[in-house]
Amino acid sequence: MLGRHIDYFLQMMSAEKGAAQNSIAAYERDLQQFLEFGNFETDTDLNKQSIENFMQSLRTRGFAAKTIARKLSAIKEFCKFLYSEKIIKDNPAQNILSPKQEKPLPKFLTAEEITTLIKEAASADDIRIQRIAVMIELMYATGMRVSELVALPLSALNFKKKQVTILGKGSKERIVPIAEHAIGTLKTYENLRNEFIKKNSESLFLFPSLSATDGHLTRDAFFKDLKNLAARCDIYPSRISPHVLRHSFATHLINNDADLRSVQKMLGHESINTTEIYTHITSQRLMNAVCLKHPLSHYGKESGENDDTTAENQ
Repeated sequence: MLGRHIDYFLQMMSAEKGAAQNSIAAYERDLQQFLEFGNFETDTDLNKQSIENFMQSLRTRGFAAKTIARKLSAIKEFCKFLYSEKIIKDNPAQNILSPKQEKPLPKFLTAEEITTLIKEAASADDIRIQRIAVMIELMYATGMRVSELVALPLSALNFKKKQVTILGKGSKERIVPIAEHAIGTLKTYENLRNEFIKKNSESLFLFPSLSATDGHLTRDAFFKDLKNLAARCDIYPSRISPHVLRHSFATHLINNDADLRSVQKMLGHESINTTEIYTHITSQRLMNAVCLKHPLSHYGKESGENDDTTAENQ
C-alpha cells in the first residue's frame, strides 16, 4: 500500500516542487529501503516507533550521521505528504530529531593547482581531455554544480554580457558573470565541441555526447576524466572532485574579499548559512596580515631587544 503512495509522492516532488531527477532518485532509494525494513502491511503500521527503529538499525550498521540524516529527511517529506493528503491521521516523523553531524570544512585546490590541471588538459592529444580543460575553467569561473555544468544548454551563454544563466535546484535560475579568460576559452571551444556531435546533427548542449542517452556528457564520465587528469598532474585523485572545483571557486572569492551575499547568489544557496562555511577557511593572506600588522608582532623589537633576550625574560 505504502509503495503506491511513494509513486504519488515522487510525482508531486517533481511536478509541484521541481525536485531534480537526482533528488527524486535519492528519495526513491531511501524510501524503498525504509519500506523493506518496516515490512508495512497497512498505512497505520507507519508510526514513530517504526521510524526510530529504522534509524537505530542504520546506526547499528555503521551508516554515517550525514547519510542517516538524509534518509530521515526523505521519510519526513514523505510523511508530510501522507498527512497533507489525509492518508494518515498524524505525522509520525514530525518530532523526530536528526542525528548531530559535524560539518567538515570544504576541500579546495590552490589556484596554481587548478591552472596546472587546465594547462595539462588543454595540451593533451585526446579531445576528451581537451574538453575537460574547458569544463574545469568554466566550473572554476562560475562555481556551478556538476549537474548544472554537464546539462548546460549552449543558449545559456551570453558572450556579449559575459554571463551565464544557470538552471539550479528547484528549477531556479541565477545569472553568474564569467571571467574574461573563460569567455575566450569558450569561444575557441566551438570547433572541439563539434567533434562530439554526430554529422548532420545539432545539439542543444554546451557539452554534447555521442553516446550518452541524455545527449550530454554524464556526471560520472566527467568525474572519471577529472580523476585521471589529477593523476597526470601529480595531484592525489582523492583530493579532487567536481564539487572540489565548486568549493575552490567560493573559497578563493571569499579569501579575496568577495561579498558573502554575492557568493551566495552565484552558488545558488538558499540560505547564507550554507555559504558561511567558507569563511571558516582562514586565508594565508589574512594570517600574514595578522603577523605583520598586529602590535604584538613588533613587541620587544621597538625597544631594541633581540629574540634571545626576550626569550630569556619570558
